[in-house]
Amino acid sequence: MKPNLYPLQFEPILKERIWGGEKLKTLLNKPITSKITGESWELSTVPGDISTVVNGDLKGKSLMDLINDIPNEILGTRVYERFGKQFPLLFKYLDAREDLSIQVHPNDKLAKERHNSFGKTEMWYVMQADTDSRIIVGFKEDSSKEEYLKHLNDNTLVSILDDVKAKAGDVFFLETGTVHAIGAGLVVAEIQQTSDITYRLYDFDRVDAQGNKRELHVDLALDAINYNKVDTQKKYTSEVNTSNTVVDCPYFTTNFVPLDGKASISKSGETFTVYMCIEGSFEIEYDGFKHTYIKGDTVLVPAAINAFNLNGKASILEIYIS
Repeated sequence: MKPNLYPLQFEPILKERIWGGEKLKTLLNKPITSKITGESWELSTVPGDISTVVNGDLKGKSLMDLINDIPNEILGTRVYERFGKQFPLLFKYLDAREDLSIQVHPNDKLAKERHNSFGKTEMWYVMQADTDSRIIVGFKEDSSKEEYLKHLNDNTLVSILDDVKAKAGDVFFLETGTVHAIGAGLVVAEIQQTSDITYRLYDFDRVDAQGNKRELHVDLALDAINYNKVDTQKKYTSEVNTSNTVVDCPYFTTNFVPLDGKASISKSGETFTVYMCIEGSFEIEYDGFKHTYIKGDTVLVPAAINAFNLNGKASILEIYIS
């Protein structure tokens, strides 16, 4: 017997990171107990980190259990046809008290060959930025493997990388192969392919509490890097109570919804939809179901739910598979 579906929330999976802080608690209400919490995984089917429902009749069920039981209803007909019983995206909030390592992610082909994984195309929405916060994205000018290795070996890699000042509301879209690092003082919402494959290039010579440096993956990264200058920042409109397209790529579509009142949503059943509350609060109203979501909440609307309303005053990210 198929369960009665409703918008689903999941237990955040909290990750300590050497660069993490406490803003996931102070800004986003996450139940952290550590002073170096860097990530809250909001929706995940990465092995070992599978999300569990925390609301309603399905409380305690894992996302993978639901997908295995009713894939079309959860994922959507088109997503199920394309990905099978895999949840193709991973949703996170990140708090960078310090700079993240300079890193790169492999494309689908390399990730499949080496790790039997998806690649990792991703985007960041900057939720909060300290003064003069910046991110590193790609090279200042077109480069080469040889130039990259020379600067890496000379400990001057940062000098040939592009850095961009970041403020709240900025969006950066990073295709696989883009060398990047989130800078200190930023809290971001991250939407990415389901992958935990990262090649770390440089870690600012940091050591952990035991005095150990983190592993680098210089050789693996050589064939993964895009050595050309890239344009990563996305401009978007902010029409109220409307889905404003921010990123539309083969892996996901992300819209910005500035809600002030009511927005009626109609879906085809071909894809799930995820909402991340970036600011304010809003309510989803569906067939007798009503629940309010606040800043830092993430909710999965199963594909089988075709029509519902968003009510409130909030800034929301809306994500689905096109």
